[in-house]
Amino acid sequence: MPPQKPSIVTVPPMNYLAVRGQGNPNSENGLYKHSIELLYGVAYTIKMSKKGDHCIDGYFDFVVPPLEGFWWQDDVHGVDYAHKENFSWISLIRLPDFVTPNELEWAKTEATIKKKQDFSAVEFLTYDEGTCVQCMHVGPYDEEPQTVDAMHAYAKAQGYVLDITDKRYHHEIYLSDVRKVDPTRLKTVVRHPIAHS
Repeated sequence: MPPQKPSIVTVPPMNYLAVRGQGNPNSENGLYKHSIELLYGVAYTIKMSKKGDHCIDGYFDFVVPPLEGFWWQDDVHGVDYAHKENFSWISLIRLPDFVTPNELEWAKTEATIKKKQDFSAVEFLTYDEGTCVQCMHVGPYDEEPQTVDAMHAYAKAQGYVLDITDKRYHHEIYLSDVRKVDPTRLKTVVRHPIAHS
């Protein structure tokens, strides 16, 4: 829960459930919304494994973490909010450390059987984010550029440059349920990779 002012953080490697896709995240019945269903389907299969016969080594009960997303647009510096149809994205949910790639395969098979849909698009992703500037953004997603500008100015003042590449992404962590919270009160952690200038 970072404050509403930028800060520099070093993020260790973390494991995620991930689904990759392209297109406008606001499209009704679109790929992005489907990716979220897939992620939560597998995440809750892992969480509820405690009630079945399958024992995961090192399991502990956990709260399913918030949805996250990596976002980019090919050949665009920053984000062009007027052309959301050009987004590429990776939807994510952080995994507890006890979940291995093999356990994820079990969960995908289990979810496929129980929910009668295809979970093959869900993958195990390890991401080493490293040094970043981050800030809590409160308000609509389309107003993020103001927060991003403040983040970049802060990072530059601290001797860093923006380091978004094809392996280091614009990162958002969604702390509010967009279906239940007024857009003016949405809380989103925005995180950008940086490097020493």
